[in-house]
Amino acid sequence: MNRRKMIAALGGAAGWPFAAGAQTFPSRPITLIVPYPPGGGVDAMGRMVAQKLSSALGQQVIIENRPGAGAVIGMRAAAKAAPDGYTLVIMTTGASLPVNAGYDVNKDFVPVGLIASTPIVVMAHPSLPVRSLADVIALAKKDPGKLTAGTPPPPTINYFAAELFKSMTGAEITIVLYKGTGPLTNDLVGGHVAVGFNTIPAARSNIEAGNVHAIAVAGHARSPALPDVPTAAESGLPGFEATFYYGLLAPAGTPRLIIERLNKELRLIIESQEMTKRIVADGADPIASTPEEYAANIEREEGKWAAVIKKLGLKIE
Repeated sequence: MNRRKMIAALGGAAGWPFAAGAQTFPSRPITLIVPYPPGGGVDAMGRMVAQKLSSALGQQVIIENRPGAGAVIGMRAAAKAAPDGYTLVIMTTGASLPVNAGYDVNKDFVPVGLIASTPIVVMAHPSLPVRSLADVIALAKKDPGKLTAGTPPPPTINYFAAELFKSMTGAEITIVLYKGTGPLTNDLVGGHVAVGFNTIPAARSNIEAGNVHAIAVAGHARSPALPDVPTAAESGLPGFEATFYYGLLAPAGTPRLIIERLNKELRLIIESQEMTKRIVADGADPIASTPEEYAANIEREEGKWAAVIKKLGLKIE
């Protein structure tokens, strides 16, 4: 049903071909809301896209960080913006899941397109005596509740991955919540939290510098960015998979002509050799898509994690 709602919204926008400004879009700067703090992986991805969109559209795309409540504050602000194409938001997997967020991704937004994906990675401070997922599980079970694991708050996939890990392994880990992957990485490097359920872009430079140790990738295959790091399945925990998707949304009612223009430019950007190299160098995998393909992605991931939330009895308000 969700996918049909989003596709219907896209079709509805097509009825606005002569809406004011649609034919001359854009005629002024565009705001791209990043619902996380500066310095994290989502912020970095948003800034890369904004820079290239600015050149492609001939108008500046300005980043506006609206962190808080695991992306809810920024998403809520974007949902209330005028549906004219001049406010966009970079959404990550999980932002569609809160029950009382003040917005409904399937009703209040229309997809523009996907940008990239990256698996969640279990990371640890180098001083921690762990070099495998089995080591992490054993350490957590040795002193129940003593091992700390950092993650951005719900409804991020990082948090759901941490809860899923606890459920699948029976390990009693104390989850410490951070505003975003940037603050989490800083505390992981500083040793203030022992383990992190983090994204590669947010921590890759610190992994390469040896400041953080990557234990296992929660993906169906090894990441090209971390070829020597085994998957969770290879580490003895099959089924532990969590992928973090980045994409652009616009407020519902945005004219179809504008969505098509934004999607066209976004796809050209993602498919360009320069941007592909930048995204891969950052530790993610580029994905160019149509709005409909992004709608299908949202529906699939929403269904998967909603089932996890229900099974684990989590309350995501």
